Amino acid sequence: MEKYDLTNDVKVFGLQVKTFPSGVAEMFHELIEKIGDESRAYYGISEFIDGKMVYYAAAEEKFEGEAEKYNCEKLKIEKGEYLTSTIFGWRKKTDCIKDVFTELIKDPRVNKTKPAIEWYKDDNEMICMVELNN
Repeated sequence: MEKYDLTNDVKVFGLQVKTFPSGVAEMFHELIEKIGDESRAYYGISEFIDGKMVYYAAAEEKFEGEAEKYNCEKLKIEKGEYLTSTIFGWRKKTDCIKDVFTELIKDPRVNKTKPAIEWYKDDNEMICMVELNN
């Protein structure tokens, strides 16, 4: 586990996975098909709301109004200090992502009221992120 300082908010847009945990891969595929751009950063954003897990497949916004153009929800990843763990070869390890987050949130410094973030940097590297308390 390492600390990572996200110095600026990251504007993203995405689609909610209504059938979470199933349907995540399909929703990312649908989002990538809509945008037609695999080269940008993609994110999985999850949090408990009213006792239920809410998950979004999201993409980094490249220009203002992009969320509306693709009929997606606007979201934001807040700047701050995060506790992270990197998974290399994540496509073959998707079953272990939940275990990585389980370990991260055991740290007493973690703000459990904030969303958990999956940052898909590329086809090989994915960073699991949870925000630390201020």
